[in-house]
Amino acid sequence: MNIRDIMTADVTCIADTTTLQKAAQMMKQMDVGSLPVCDDNEKLTGIITDRDIVIRAVANGTGVDAPVQPFVTRHIEFCDVDDTVQDVANLMKQKQIRRVLVLGRDKKLVGVVSLGDLAVRGQDDMMSGDALEDVSEPAMVHH
Repeated sequence: MNIRDIMTADVTCIADTTTLQKAAQMMKQMDVGSLPVCDDNEKLTGIITDRDIVIRAVANGTGVDAPVQPFVTRHIEFCDVDDTVQDVANLMKQKQIRRVLVLGRDKKLVGVVSLGDLAVRGQDDMMSGDALEDVSEPAMVHH
């Protein structure tokens, strides 16, 4: 089974000039915790999460009218639309992440796959269950 079979294809991308308030309002309206950020050519440049807005921006005194650009996470994990569910589950497990953005052959954003997608729609793949369990457990901290 490929990621294209279980991904959420209805993904809204915002510009990095979008205000923190507008991004938060969009997250609330869509009931999501993150939004991909794309350039004018619809190429993925990063992601902004609800946590980025609250912890990295608002908690440090940044006004809600500020653009998301300084708070966007630029290093993101992504996969190809033709990758297998097992490959993406392994990536999530290895990187301890809960969502992966999906790029098409033209490197434009075509979807997102989350642990929930793996758990609900990828049930036939034993690796999805392993990824769900392993990502959900906190990493061991060594002193």
